[in-house]
Amino acid sequence: MRPTAAAATAFFSPAVAVSGRAVPPASRRRARRFAVRSVASPAVPKPAAAAPSKTGKWQWTFEDKPINIYYEEHEHETAENVKNILMIPTISDVSTVEEWRVVAKDIVAQKGELGYRATIVDWPGLGYSDRPSLNYNADVMENFLVQLINSPNSPVANTDGEVVVVGGGHAATIAVRAAGKGLIRPSGIAAVAPTWAGPLPIVFGRGSDMETRYGLLRGTLRAPAIGWMMYNVLVSNEKSIQSQYKSHVYANPENVTPDIVESRYELTKRKGARFVPAAFLTGLLDPVQTREEFLQLFTKLDGDIPVLVVSTVNAPKRSKAEMEALRGAKGVTKFVEVPGALLPQEEYPSPVAEELYSFLKESFSSSR
Repeated sequence: MRPTAAAATAFFSPAVAVSGRAVPPASRRRARRFAVRSVASPAVPKPAAAAPSKTGKWQWTFEDKPINIYYEEHEHETAENVKNILMIPTISDVSTVEEWRVVAKDIVAQKGELGYRATIVDWPGLGYSDRPSLNYNADVMENFLVQLINSPNSPVANTDGEVVVVGGGHAATIAVRAAGKGLIRPSGIAAVAPTWAGPLPIVFGRGSDMETRYGLLRGTLRAPAIGWMMYNVLVSNEKSIQSQYKSHVYANPENVTPDIVESRYELTKRKGARFVPAAFLTGLLDPVQTREEFLQLFTKLDGDIPVLVVSTVNAPKRSKAEMEALRGAKGVTKFVEVPGALLPQEEYPSPVAEELYSFLKESFSSSR
């Protein structure tokens, strides 16, 4: 059995739920709680992104397979006392480092007691990284993040445990989960529009009958011929991408430009593009199964490291409910709300950058 054509069309479209040497532990300070505040939702023009200071490929090894991972760095060469930030994109069909570029530019341009270096990294199977046909699930993605942060030759090596992890959607929740297990030891985490349930499970649930259907859909999408056919019809077309961005990925349909649609469409045409989406859409990349488990991930970090949660004004109803559950939750140091829906860092980068910079100053300045 399988969902209806209408359901398949709706949920096999991009960004639906936008769901060596070990790094020494960071010093542990009791995190302060800050007041919750909300930012209005103006329709403002998005500033242009600056070119990265450096781009490159890092080799992640998984199951004895070398996989090239794309990354780029943004920094000001004049900075002396530098805080390192790792930015990881929201997991979706059209996930890309591009969504964080303007935010990275704004933060590294700030002048103050600390300078900032931002490294943006594409997930394996997404963006400009290699897209092998792995059996992707939340554990695989967690393994990647752990190796990325802890490996001595990674783009964020030699940070002495002082890296702040900034992630969107499922990426944020995977980072929180890894930190709670002690697999990574960041000095702080910022979760921007965090999600934990894939597009199909958040709507249809996780009953045994639905899990069977998800498996059938996933297998079909991964198949050599019919998989590409289904992916091209339901996902990899500009009309579908535009429709999804306008309906709930962005808050303001007028912000969905032809350039954005074309850029994201090109990502869906890369070799192996369908493998991660097949897992994400059917719930295999979900880091938890329930809201209670979602909240528990943050509870594990209470008093350990500062944690910022950035909710959005116009997130879809179900995703918004999960974000709101974190308001005042144990382990959440600061909760704010910005304009946007599921991809605020791309649609409204300036308010997101402002909140991130404020969080960084409050958490890491010497005067705190």
